Amino acid sequence: MTDFTDLISQAKKMQEKMKETQEALKKIEVEGVSGGNAVKIIMNGDGELKKVTFSEASKKEPKEILEDLIVAAHNDAKSKLKKKTTEEISKVTGGIGLPPGFKFPL
Repeated sequence: MTDFTDLISQAKKMQEKMKETQEALKKIEVEGVSGGNAVKIIMNGDGELKKVTFSEASKKEPKEILEDLIVAAHNDAKSKLKKKTTEEISKVTGGIGLPPGFKFPL
């Protein structure tokens, strides 16, 4: 019976750590860039877009190019956020991978 009690205790500890990690993840900010820093995007841990900045040179680009640069910077930020989120979750789970298809928190 002791093993089962230990297992429950460990599960509760992990649940508490996950809750703390979820709060910490919300505070993460990543920067996505494109076009040699022509466009920069700041995204938080909830995947919300916080800021978009353009270099002076980017303002001279055609509309279509600027649109592509924004999408590329967003994708860069999203990729960095996913990597950072995975790293933080890995700290809590002790490197145990999450099930395939599990998306947290994005």
